[in-house]
Amino acid sequence: MSPANSADNVRAVADAVLYEGYLLYPYRSTSSKNQSRWQFGVLGPPGAAAGGMGEEPGMSSQVLLRPGDWAQLSVTVRCLQLQHRQVEAASDGEYQPVDELVVAGTQWITWDEAIEREVELGPFTVDELLGGFSLHVEFSGGVEYESLDGGRISRTRWPLRGVMTLTGTNIGGLVRVGIEVRNTAEPAADKDAAIRTSFIGAHQILTVQGAQFVSLLEPSDDDATAAAACKHSRCFPVLAGLPGETDTMLVSPIILYDYPEVAEQSAGALFDSTEIDEILSLRIMTLTDEEKAQARATDPMAAAIIDRCDAMSPADMQQLHGILRDPHARLVPELDDDIPWWTEEADGTVQPDVDGVIVDGVRIAKGSMVRIQPSRRADAHDLFYAGQIARVTLVHGDVDGEIHVGVVLVEDPASEMHEWYGRYLYFAPDELQPLSSEAVKGKEKIQ
Repeated sequence: MSPANSADNVRAVADAVLYEGYLLYPYRSTSSKNQSRWQFGVLGPPGAAAGGMGEEPGMSSQVLLRPGDWAQLSVTVRCLQLQHRQVEAASDGEYQPVDELVVAGTQWITWDEAIEREVELGPFTVDELLGGFSLHVEFSGGVEYESLDGGRISRTRWPLRGVMTLTGTNIGGLVRVGIEVRNTAEPAADKDAAIRTSFIGAHQILTVQGAQFVSLLEPSDDDATAAAACKHSRCFPVLAGLPGETDTMLVSPIILYDYPEVAEQSAGALFDSTEIDEILSLRIMTLTDEEKAQARATDPMAAAIIDRCDAMSPADMQQLHGILRDPHARLVPELDDDIPWWTEEADGTVQPDVDGVIVDGVRIAKGSMVRIQPSRRADAHDLFYAGQIARVTLVHGDVDGEIHVGVVLVEDPASEMHEWYGRYLYFAPDELQPLSSEAVKGKEKIQ
């Protein structure tokens, strides 16, 4: 189900970011790929990355704020904290660590869990941001016990210690806000110690009152230069909430687009990187009863996945199959309307170097000049092409109705070679802004 409001939308996406990679199919502790977890947003203790024991200690970003008469910024820092679950068997009044314990038919295993942690800091005024300051971000450790018949479970957490630094810089009518979160734990002796004191799945939710955030992916022409100058390390700030709102940004360790949302067909999280719900659900259903029992013993969240898939009806599975969406863009070929596209005659008349597509009411085809405005984020390299001017080399469509526009960059010294070899950059029509040749020569001063 789609979130009912803006706050729910932000939380749904933030939770997906928080748990991305937490468990991977087949969700068993014995699976080799679950021996190397915590893929995204890990802030390791100082020295861990250099020593080959963990990740870099910090993440930082810069966002743009358009303040009103009064403006306040709040920052919610979120992460997972590792929690080691040790199964212990009772023997002669003492508890001995074991890998596994079966109690009344239920299997319990030793495993690294994680718990959600977050702290809201602020609100901070623009004057405070312009002065710059740092705040401690700490989450306590501890040990908890759960009694079992014939044993117990101990859950141990190690303290997380970090610092958040905020800075502000006036840029015309905007304020550029810098946010850095850095792990300040003691250096770790090995990989196990490093992950125990790491911020896992770290990200921030930024909210403002009396101000507006500026999109860094699709800024207005007036804000484009300031947006391009913003620097980010290990994270990607995007507008969040309902489309059109400008009071929330999600600083994510995963590349996202503005206003990301969880697909309404997703009934629950599967935690698998680049997950495909239908395929994963079908594969989970093929697990044997013994394998499902092992998965349930791994983690309560794994157990929830197994139970949810076991309870799925044919209608639920059909819902996961998705829906057909109108891609909006229409190929405009030099083709007789009476010739079906699937015939040999159509194959002979569809010509990517002649065909075009309508974008913003303008037909673009080979030779058209366009400005690149990446928005789909299929490739991280697309970020480097934002705002660049390109020349269209071909337009073609596939049998799924998707339109692909091949371009070469005007300012690329090797553009002629790329065009000769047919090595083009490809974008969807809605990622391109048509430009006239005169406008390109006059405004962009391209020789």
